[in-house]
Amino acid sequence: MELKLYLKMLQRGWWIVALTTLLAVNIALVASYIATPLYRASAKFIISPSSEIAIGRDVITSLEALDKRSIISTYAEFLNSRMVYLEALSVLSLEPGDLSEYQFSTVVLPDANIIELAVLGPDPDLAALLTNTIGNHAIENIGQLYRAYDISFLDSASFSPLPVSPQPVRDTSLAFVLGLMGGSALAILSEQIRIPLEGYRLRLRQDSTTGVYNQRYFRKLLEDELAQHSDDTLSIGIVDIGGLSESLEALPLIAVQHVLLRVTDVLRRELRGNDIIGRWSDASFIVMLPSTPGVAAQRTFSRIFQALSLPLKLEQYSVVLNLNPYIGGSVYSNNITSQELLNQAEAAVERARRDNADQIYVWEMNKPFWSEN
Repeated sequence: MELKLYLKMLQRGWWIVALTTLLAVNIALVASYIATPLYRASAKFIISPSSEIAIGRDVITSLEALDKRSIISTYAEFLNSRMVYLEALSVLSLEPGDLSEYQFSTVVLPDANIIELAVLGPDPDLAALLTNTIGNHAIENIGQLYRAYDISFLDSASFSPLPVSPQPVRDTSLAFVLGLMGGSALAILSEQIRIPLEGYRLRLRQDSTTGVYNQRYFRKLLEDELAQHSDDTLSIGIVDIGGLSESLEALPLIAVQHVLLRVTDVLRRELRGNDIIGRWSDASFIVMLPSTPGVAAQRTFSRIFQALSLPLKLEQYSVVLNLNPYIGGSVYSNNITSQELLNQAEAAVERARRDNADQIYVWEMNKPFWSEN
């Protein structure tokens, strides 16, 4: 189940994955293009008992001593010592400042009496020359101090035609994989951040009981609609549930919520997909009908009225509630403001409450407060 959720997150955030991967590959290509090529030269040295040691028990003892690795580590420090390094530079007529771009390393190979000396730098010939020169001076110094063991070249350093870095194919492939992984992580993270934010924004817009828009957000939607379609026709209607208003204090909260949800279901069933529903007060709703003239709005309000006129049974409380709806609408025209439109709708529903003959009234500029009766 979680895997499907993550796959959906990746599907929604595919552009983040693609953008991150493309960015990583581009950075790798640019870095490979502008980076200075570095070449690696390495030499291997073998340590063995000296030929001066007598054949027999002394040789066995010397080999056992080599197994303790302390002698090999000491020889490795010679290869890595600054004294040997400076002597090699002196022979090559170089100064330490001339080799600021070069790196030196010495490694004792595991399970072997072999040491590897490596030099990394921008000139493959000089890297090989440095490696061999340092190796020769280390062998010379060690030979003067330690006679029990010999150190000699196993493999000398040679010219390397291929740089160890940058390697565009390797670096680009690695950047692609890392970009894909990083982009996927960002896509999932952005979805995890977005979902709580969307939920929070939704709670700010919606009525907690019915799930329709609250009054504050409905006002904003109405203002936006009039601003964007000032030349279009639009109608609004306030649906007041008179029976609920009279019973608010008598009914339990759960019963009130049940009534509000039933009214919400009726409104959604009777309205079109682009119509908007809002909660206007404790016992009233408001609807916005875009591109709807007064006559069409009156017919819609009549359908809503008929649906809400049926008695509502609250079986768990053994109560039959007459919703007794009143509907007041207003039609937008002559560039009136959203507040003026709302004021006329409230006046229309107030008139519907006072009129026993008709419980639906619609205000229009050229025909104030009319109904079909």
